[in-house]
Amino acid sequence: MLKARLKQISILIIATAISTSTASAESPSIPGDGGVPAFYTWTDKVPPTPGQMLRTEPLTATQSLTEAGQNIRILYTSTDSIDNHTPIVVSGALFVPKGTPPLGGWPLMAWAHGTVGSADVCAPSFTSRSGRDSRYLNHWLAQGYAVVATDYQGLGTPGLHPYGLTRPLAYGVLDSIRAVMQGSFDVSTRVVVFGQSQGGRAAFATAVYAKTYAPELNIVGVVTTGTPYAAVHDQDDEELANARKSVVPTFAYDVLRISTAAMLDPSFVPADYVDDRAIPAFELSQRACLRAIEQKIVADGLTFDSSFKRSPKSALGAINREAAYPTLQSDIPIFVGTGGKDRDVFVPGQVALVNNACKAGDRIEWHLYPELDHSGTVNGSLPDSTQFVARAFAGEHIDGNCKSLPKFQQE
Repeated sequence: MLKARLKQISILIIATAISTSTASAESPSIPGDGGVPAFYTWTDKVPPTPGQMLRTEPLTATQSLTEAGQNIRILYTSTDSIDNHTPIVVSGALFVPKGTPPLGGWPLMAWAHGTVGSADVCAPSFTSRSGRDSRYLNHWLAQGYAVVATDYQGLGTPGLHPYGLTRPLAYGVLDSIRAVMQGSFDVSTRVVVFGQSQGGRAAFATAVYAKTYAPELNIVGVVTTGTPYAAVHDQDDEELANARKSVVPTFAYDVLRISTAAMLDPSFVPADYVDDRAIPAFELSQRACLRAIEQKIVADGLTFDSSFKRSPKSALGAINREAAYPTLQSDIPIFVGTGGKDRDVFVPGQVALVNNACKAGDRIEWHLYPELDHSGTVNGSLPDSTQFVARAFAGEHIDGNCKSLPKFQQE
C-alpha cells in the first residue's frame, strides 16, 4: 500500500514539474499544495514581467512582527527557475518600521529564510516565524530598516518548492525587491540582502545573479550566516560520513531533496529509490514542515545509509550542481558569519566558500564565532553585521578582510 502511494506521489511530482504555472494551490492532487488561503493562488494569467506586485493584504497578529508599523502579505511575479522562462507567482511579506520614514524612504533589507520544508503551509508568510527569526528581524526593524521577506518559489503558491537549488532562491529575493520598489511603499532604492542557512545560500546567490537577472537594482551589501557551499565535494569528509550512518535530524534536508530530484529529471522516480522504512518520512515531507519531518526521522530511527534501496548519489549530485553558484564573482561586499560549532552546515564547506570567494576577488568580511552553533550564529553575529549594514547603506567602500584571514583559513 505504501509503495503504491509513493509511486502515485512520484508521478504527481513529475507532472507538477512539467507544468507548475497552471496548478491550483487548493488542488489536493499536487504534493505539498493546499492548506493556505485563496490569496496565494493567482487565477488570472500571470503577467510576463518579473517583480510586479499583484496584490497585498494585512498579515494576522501571529504572522506579524512586534517592531513593525505595517505587516503586509504580498504576492508578486517571478520566473520559474526550472525552465528559466515561465512566469510564476511568489508570495512573501513586507514589514515596515514604526514612525516616519527618512528622506528617500526606509532603507530596504531583503530577508532570505532558512529551510522550513516544501509544503505550502510552511511558507513563512503563512505560518508564524520562529522565535529566533522574529528576534532577528525585529532587531533590524528597530534600527529603522524595512524588511521584505520572500517565501521562495512553490512555498505558499502553486507548484512544488525546488528545495536546495540556487536560482529559485535568488530569483525569489530579487523579484521581491523589484515588487516592493515598484509598489506604493516608502522605501529607498538602496537595499541589503541577508539570509541564514538556505537563506544564506539565497543571499550569496543573489549577489552573483543580480548582475544578469536584475542589473537595475542597487544592492549595496549582503549578509549571510550558516551558508552552504554545494561546490565542495565532501562525500569523503569523515564528519559527513559519520552523519550518514547516524540518526540525525539533518537527514530531513536530503528527504526534501528527493522531490526536487524528480523536478529536475522526470526519469527519477522516488519510489524506486526510497526504502520501505523511509517511505512514511518521505510522504510526510510532502505535506508537513521541517520540525515534523525531523521528528519522524528520529522516531523511525532513519539514517541516510539505511533509507535507500538504490543509491540516490547521481540524483543528489544533479541537485548539487544546480545548487552551485554560477560564479563566485560579485562586486557587492559580502558579510559571512560562521559558527564554529555548526553541525547543520559543515564548517569546512563554509570556510571553503570564504576562501574561494576571496580568491575570486570578492570583498568578503568573514567572522568566525567559535562557540556558536548553526542557529546561534544568526543573532550572535548582530554586533558585527549591524555595523556592516550601516556602513553599506552609508555608501562606505567595504574592502573586507580576505587579506587578513587566519592562516588556517588560507591553506
